[in-house]
Amino acid sequence: MFFKSLTFLYLIVLLLIGMDWIGKDAVAKLNHTALIDIQGIIGAGADVDAESVVSSLQAAFENKRTKGLILRINSPGGSPVQSGIINDEIKRLRALHPEVPVYAVVEDICASGGYYIAAAADEIYVDKASIVGSIGVLMDGFGFTGTMEKLGVERRLLTAGENKAILDPFSPPNEQHQQFAQNMLDEIHQQFIGIVREGRGERLKETPETFSGLFWTGEASIKMGLADGLGSSEYVAREVIKEERIVDFTVREDFASRFAKRLGATMANQISLGNLRLQ
Repeated sequence: MFFKSLTFLYLIVLLLIGMDWIGKDAVAKLNHTALIDIQGIIGAGADVDAESVVSSLQAAFENKRTKGLILRINSPGGSPVQSGIINDEIKRLRALHPEVPVYAVVEDICASGGYYIAAAADEIYVDKASIVGSIGVLMDGFGFTGTMEKLGVERRLLTAGENKAILDPFSPPNEQHQQFAQNMLDEIHQQFIGIVREGRGERLKETPETFSGLFWTGEASIKMGLADGLGSSEYVAREVIKEERIVDFTVREDFASRFAKRLGATMANQISLGNLRLQ
């Protein structure tokens, strides 16, 4: 019984360490490099949402032993709103804690909304084969009018408000509505461009293609001024921040919370204009 109890206790301790319930707090009391993961689609209820990232950022900056912060990014983008909230919070916390530098480290991809976040960092490091850029905005959908005609389906739509059915996929294209949507996309695109110019400053070597939605390898992005150098999280912690002890401050939700948020986001999408994203 003694050895069974000891084995059970050992497994519990390993589980708690694996779930960051114990262990991290003790390490965080020593000088360290803080790490926050930005992994996956950015959006309310998606892999990365502003609420969780903001909580992670605040915990990392407020820890007196944090000597630098790494945003480890592997994201194709997502919501411009969620990306903007995270970008704003990074800049706010940098102003409050100027002694804590912030570095973005790109793994496989840092595109659109992912780059929107990275632009708030002091410097951006990439792998030579990383995919970086895609500075643009899109709104997609489908048109089913031709299919409906072939099937003999009649669309019966009632609205209160002449533009309430804007971009309805079951109605013929409306030039006025399409122009309205295009103007909105252009406005958000200009906001994105402003964020990149502000974040990169004189390092950015603009060309007609820079803000066209194209993307480049990490090696090419350095030449364009979209990134600063080659390096992994470990490299930045050891060689740039000069503190190789890394503490992960990423707030990770349990399954039940994530399922509830995804369900809420799915229901919200059913009544939205369309799928607007930085991706």
